[in-house]
Amino acid sequence: MTIKKSIFILGLLELTIFGGLYVKRKLYDPKHSIDNARKEVKKLAVHDELKNGDLIFQTSLSGQSKAIQVATKSKYSHCGIIYKEGNKFYVFEAVQPVKRTPLDKWIARGQHGKYVIKRLTNADKVLTSEAIKKMKQVGDMFIVKNYDLTFEWSDGKIYCAELIWKIYQRATGIKIGKLEKLSDFDLTNEAVKKKMKERYGDKIPTEEIVISPASIFDSELLITVKSN
Repeated sequence: MTIKKSIFILGLLELTIFGGLYVKRKLYDPKHSIDNARKEVKKLAVHDELKNGDLIFQTSLSGQSKAIQVATKSKYSHCGIIYKEGNKFYVFEAVQPVKRTPLDKWIARGQHGKYVIKRLTNADKVLTSEAIKKMKQVGDMFIVKNYDLTFEWSDGKIYCAELIWKIYQRATGIKIGKLEKLSDFDLTNEAVKKKMKERYGDKIPTEEIVISPASIFDSELLITVKSN
C-alpha cells in the first residue's frame, strides 16, 4: 500500500469517527434537547394548550423508571402539575427534592422529549383562581421535602404521583387515580425484584398504600389535551 493511499484511508477513518461522534452529540446533547423543548413550549403557549393545574406525564430516565413501568404496566413513570407564573410555565414535581422545574427543562429531561398533558374533564368549573391558589398553598407544604424512595403514604417524604394526588385531594376534594397496595403491582419481574431488594431488603411492605403515575394517567376524571 502506498503512503498516499494509507494517509487517505486514515483520514477517511478519522472523518467517519468524528462525524459519528458529532451526530451522537447532536442527538443527545442536553443543550440540543432543551432548545427543542423551548420551541415546543412556545407552540403550546401560542395555541393556548396549557392551563393551571394540568397534569403532565413522561418516561423518566431515572434508575428506577424501568421497574416502575414494568410493575405498573405503563410506559409513564413520572408526572407533575403544570402552573403558570406570568408568561412562564413550570412543573411542580417530586424529585430530589420537591421543587418547581421550568416546563422546557422538564420536557427535555424525559425520554426523547415525549410527554402527555391531561386535564380534569370539568377543569373550567373546578380549577378556579381560588382553587389554584389553594393547590399552590398545599404544594408549598412539600417544597424541598426529600423524594420518597420507599413510597410510604406519609408526608415526611413524597414521590411524584403522591404529590399530585394529595394536592388535588386536599385543595379540591378530588381523588385522581385509584389508591392501591404495593402487592397489587407486578413484583415478579427481575428488574422490579432487584429494585425492591435495594429499597426494602427482605421486608417488602406489601400492604403499603400507594398511588402510581399509571393510576392517575388512566383516571376517568381526566382527558388528554396534548400528546407528542
